[in-house]
Parts: sequence; structure tokens; C-alpha cells
Amino acid sequence: MTWLRDLGLGMRFAVAGGREGWARTALTALGVGLGVAMLLVASSVPNLLDQRTERGQAREEQAGLLEGPIPKSDSTVLRVSAATEYRGHTVGGFLMRAEGAHPVLPPGVGQFPGPGEMAASPALKRLLASPEGALLKERLPYRVTSTIGDTGLLSPNELYFYVGSDSLTEATGGYRVSGYGDDTPGSPLAPLLVVLVVMICVVLLAPVAIFIATAVRFGGDGRDQRLAALRLVGTDIPTTRRIAAGEALFGSLLGLLAGVAIFLGSRRFVGGVEVWNYSAFPADLEPAPLSAALVAVAVPLSAVLVTLVAMRAVAVEPLGVTREAGSRRRRLWWRLPVPLMGFALLALTGRVSGLGPADPLPVAAGAILVLLGLALLLPWLVEAVVNRLHGGPLPWQLGIRRLQLSSTSASRAVSGITVAVAGAVALQMLFAAVGDEFSTRTGQDPARAQFHTFSEKVSGDAATRTIQQFRSTRGVERVIGTVETYVTTPKAHPDDEAAATSSLSIGDCATLKELAAIGSCEEGDVFVVHPRGDEELTDWVDKTARKGEEIELNPDFGMAPGEKSVRWTLPADARTVMSTPDPLGLDNSGIMATVGAIDPRILPHAHTVALIKVDRSVPDVDEYVRNTAARIDPGMRVATLTSATRDRQYESVQTGLRIGAVVTLLLIAASMLISQLAQIRERKRLLSVLVAFGTRRVTLGWSVFWQTALPVVIGLVAAAVGGTGLGAVMSWMLGETVTRWDAFVPLAGAGGALVVAVTLLSMPLLWRAMRPDGLRAE
Repeated sequence: MTWLRDLGLGMRFAVAGGREGWARTALTALGVGLGVAMLLVASSVPNLLDQRTERGQAREEQAGLLEGPIPKSDSTVLRVSAATEYRGHTVGGFLMRAEGAHPVLPPGVGQFPGPGEMAASPALKRLLASPEGALLKERLPYRVTSTIGDTGLLSPNELYFYVGSDSLTEATGGYRVSGYGDDTPGSPLAPLLVVLVVMICVVLLAPVAIFIATAVRFGGDGRDQRLAALRLVGTDIPTTRRIAAGEALFGSLLGLLAGVAIFLGSRRFVGGVEVWNYSAFPADLEPAPLSAALVAVAVPLSAVLVTLVAMRAVAVEPLGVTREAGSRRRRLWWRLPVPLMGFALLALTGRVSGLGPADPLPVAAGAILVLLGLALLLPWLVEAVVNRLHGGPLPWQLGIRRLQLSSTSASRAVSGITVAVAGAVALQMLFAAVGDEFSTRTGQDPARAQFHTFSEKVSGDAATRTIQQFRSTRGVERVIGTVETYVTTPKAHPDDEAAATSSLSIGDCATLKELAAIGSCEEGDVFVVHPRGDEELTDWVDKTARKGEEIELNPDFGMAPGEKSVRWTLPADARTVMSTPDPLGLDNSGIMATVGAIDPRILPHAHTVALIKVDRSVPDVDEYVRNTAARIDPGMRVATLTSATRDRQYESVQTGLRIGAVVTLLLIAASMLISQLAQIRERKRLLSVLVAFGTRRVTLGWSVFWQTALPVVIGLVAAAVGGTGLGAVMSWMLGETVTRWDAFVPLAGAGGALVVAVTLLSMPLLWRAMRPDGLRAE
């Protein structure tokens, strides 16, 4: 009961403290509210990811292909992917053709689109109707007849569509779908990614916890005057501490309510925010009940505990307050073991095997101890440095003297950025070290070609015209285009003997020289191409490509219903040459012929392949290439050549880190600004006195800058050392070699930019605090 009475009395003082008291309480509530909102967002991430995954699986076709071909029925649908890209954004979608009167509908689609009609996502619909989407409109010239609902989209800003077709067949690439909803479980995260995810959670949430602990101590100087008055009327020391905790409790409860309000208010607008092509539905941001309850209990409890611990370093007497007298220096002996214990725990955990599961608890505990240890070391470092600084310009002396008198509030304000930068340095080192584990060299050569297209729909004369259309596209420098089909020997084969089969590629001499070492070439030439270093495949090619004898074009497995095979005699003077890698990094073998030797129009069934080199200096050249492909065949596959690919799970984790880092950086900037404003309010009388005695405002402005900048510089140095050490230990745990020892450089620059931004934003209040009326007292 005594505790409750004293806490209640402290809450009453916080309410009845007048304008100054409410200003201090408001700053505390705002600081705590920002931290609480961040924690609620973090606790909503698992639900957000689960909902996104469920919607993604719901629109995938049912996994029935392993049980055999899906029979045609009144509800089946033929579809083929028509996904594309537009100015760096993925545009997903399908061409679909109903095979009956009651076709199955994808999630979010109310009516099956007819031929030439499109069901589009709201974001795609807006883009197509805007001037920015003019080039995409050329690629998707369909009539939008319906809008895809939220249940059929991963995010509100997703660009997605379904287009109806009356010409799609299995022969042109369509495959049959009988229903939607793939419940195949996803693959678990690799142990290395588990460690990265754990580190990301620690790095992003540790500054939030420190910020909340700092926010509940705003307005300490003004509170001390009330505590001294309470001691004057007979309150003992324990009661005084509990009353101070009650004031902090009231501010934290208001902050808790403010955080919920900020979270609910900002959640309404989250659908309009897109970071690195990622967005979320407002309904997906729903905190887990257990996590939300933990936040609701932990925040007020931490406010009380932090205040009680802080008050142990304060001597509240009836005639004033003594806060850490100058003779008492901060001790290093109990601060240094904390980060050392963290490093030791990580070292004792040992290496994380890529084969077995990773235990996240010791990794998280070790990282938390290291980062917490840096926060504990920072006040000692700031005091140790500033006490050894003397002389210099007047603004420098004013700033240094203020830090020498009391560096506690400055250290608290900087501890969040120190922890965040240290964690970010460690993460950058980790991502650089393990990047090769999740990167695969494709063997492709983007210098020779940037796009690869493939179409089964165009054949014969249309195939040759396809290559010409690509060559005449704006910005295209060169096209390595071939019309391809399969060929086999015409004689009958026993059932137990595999037919000798090879490929036939038709193109001009310039194209064939990119695919094989043919030397001289004229129209009418034919070549038998052997693969390099593969004798078995070479024998297989020679069994099919028998010079002077007939071969059968378009064997049974390549023909559409009703088609007949065509025979062609391989010239006896066909030269045998060796293959060379194409821009895809592949060795092409089989028969290669120029257009003068065989007319592609006689091929009853073929497909077209084009490797396209473009001039990157032409604006939107990528879109011109994709538009040409869509005009030729809406289902044509267009891929971008790249020298390396990243694992999708790794890319998702890295994207999550970037988004979280942006949010955390904004929170840190807000925390530093609020802390700076709180300190300016507490020193308003002192600043007014200095101005009244003739001190220039510019001098005071620079002094405030040095008061902020110097602790930040010390904190960044500590963060660079601690973060580099943490990154090195974590890399050792994962069995990787550190490749980025300089990862702290850009992050230190970001910290310096924060100092400048916070100082500039605090200038208006600083100028207001230096007015003469600041000397008034009530």
C-alpha cells in the first residue's frame, strides 16, 4: 500500500506540475510513445509475413502435377506467365483461357476476364491510367474490366494482372490449372540466415529499449527542485525515490497510450508507403497478443526501475540536490566485463554448422551483452575524454565545460545511436562475409547481351520476323537470334532404344559465329557442332547429324495435334566445328544452319530464342525491348542476364534489414531531437542569463552543437570498435572470412549527418530559449 500511495502521489505531482510540468511530461510521453510504436510494429512483423505468405500460396496453382497430368474439365484453365518488369518494378501476371463454362477463379478475382480483358490490381490500374505508365500501356493494351481484391495481392502496391486469351494452347506454352491454393510448406531458413535474423532483431530493437529508458528520465533537473521541496516538508529518502518513480510512471503510461495512438494512426497510411518495392496492408500490422501484453507491462515497469536505479546516484536534501558530485568518478571495473561476457558467450557457443539447426538464444544473448556493454561504457568514455580537454575557442569551451559539469544526459542521448551503429557495423560485416554463400555465379556475360527471350508461340516466317523486329527496336545494338527445333533420324527405333535426337538452330552468319567456332561463313552453309569436352554428347550428335542423309524435323514430342513431320537432307559438305559459350554461358551443340540452307518457314513447329544487346544510354531501352516482346507474343519470356544471382531468402532478409534500419534511423533522429529539446528547456534560464550578459547567440548555438557532437563522435568511435569486434566474432562463428573491415565508415558518416540535422532542427527552440523573458520565474 505504501508503494501504491507514493507512486500515486508522484503521478499527481506530474499532473499538477503546471505548464512546465506538463511540458516535461509531454516530452517523456512523446519519447516513450515513439519507442512503443516501434515495438508494436516489430511485434506485428511475424503476422505480416504470415499473411503475406498465405496470400501468396492461395493464388498459386494446386500442386497436382506430381500426381500426373490434369484432365481437361468444365472448370480447368490454361494459363502461362506473362510477368514482366517496368522501370525496376516487377509486374506479375498471367494469360488465361477458360476450358469450360465454370473456370476456377484466382483469389481476389470476381469474374473471369474474357479475351482482351484484364483484371488488374489497384496499383497497376492507376499506373496504366497515368502518364508514367504510357510505355507499360503499350505492353498491356487490354481493357481493364475488374480489379483484383486484397485477398489476391501480396501488398497494396503490388503490380499484378490476369488477362483473358482465346488463342492460348498447350502447344504455345499454356499449362492446365484445376484449382488454387498451394499448401506446400516453404523451406526453413538456413542456419546462417537464422543467425542474421537474430542479429537484425537485436540490432533494431536494442536502441528502442535504450531510447525508452532515456525518455523516462527527461526533465530531471526540474523534478529535482520538487523532490528537494518534498524533503523540506519531511519526506524521507525512500519515499522521495518512489514519488519520483511515480512521476516517471505517469509519463510512461501516457507514452504507452501515445504509442498505441501513433501505431493505430500511422497504420491507416501504411498501405501508401513503399520502401524498396515493399509495402503492407494495414490489416497485416497486427501485434501478437503476447508481445503486445509484454510491451504494456514492460514499459511502465522499466520506467519505475530505471528511475529508482537513477535516484540511487542522487542525494536529495531539503536545501537542494547533489547529482554525482565531481569528486566521484564513474568506475570502469563493473562496465567492462559486460561486453567481454558477451564476446565470451559467443566464443563459447562455437561455430554454427550449415547442416544442423542454429540455436538463436546464445547468439542473441551474446550480442545483447556486447551492445549493452557499449551503452554502459559510453558514459565513462565521455567523462574520461571531456575531463582531459581544455582551452580552445569560446563556443568550444562553453560546450566542453557543460559536459564536464554533467555529461549524463548527453551520454544517455547518444547511447541509442552508439548501439545502433555498432550493431549495423556488425551486420554489414556479416552480410559481406556470408554474401558468397548465397550468391551463385551464373556464367552469363552481360557485356555481350543484356536480355534473353524465348517464345514457343512464334514459328516459321513469324520467327524470322521476330528477330528482325528486335533488331529494329529503339536502343538495340545487336541480336543473336535463332529459330530452333528438335531433329531426329527418320528410321524407326525399337521401343527399348532411345531415338537419336539433337537440336537444329537456324540463324544468320553473325549469329552462328557467336555460338560456335565456325570461322568463315556464307549463306547456305551448314555446320555440325560438337560440344567441348563431352565425348558422349558428341557421339549422340553424330548419330543424328549424318551428313548426306535425311533427318526428320519436328519429331513426335514436338508436334502439335494434326501436324506432320518434315524431312530434310543434311548436306554432305556440312563442316564439323566446336561450340563456344554464348552470352548465357551455355555450349550449344547439334546442327546449325544459315537461312540460305533451310527456310525456317518449313518448320511445322519451332521456338525462337534471342539474345539482345542494348545501348544503356538510351532512356527506357529496357521497356522498348519488353514492349517489342509483348507485341510479338504476350507470353514471351524475357529474362535479364546477370553474372550472379542471390538466394531469395537471403535477399528477403537483407531487404528486411534495410527497411528496419531506415525506421530505426528515423527513431534515433527523433530521440536525439527530443532529448536535445528537453535539455534546452531545462537550461532556458541559464541561456537567458548568458545572453543578458552579452554572450552572442551564435556562440551559444555553436556551444550546443559541440555539446551534441562530441559525445556522438566518442560514441561513434566506440561503436566502430565494438561493432567491428562483434562482426569479426560473428563471422568466425559462421566460419567466414571478414571482407569489410571498413564497414563502419559510411555508418559513421550517417551518424555525423544526424548530429547536423538534430542541431539545425533544435535551433528555433534554442533561439526562443535565449530571449530575455526566459529570466522570468513563477
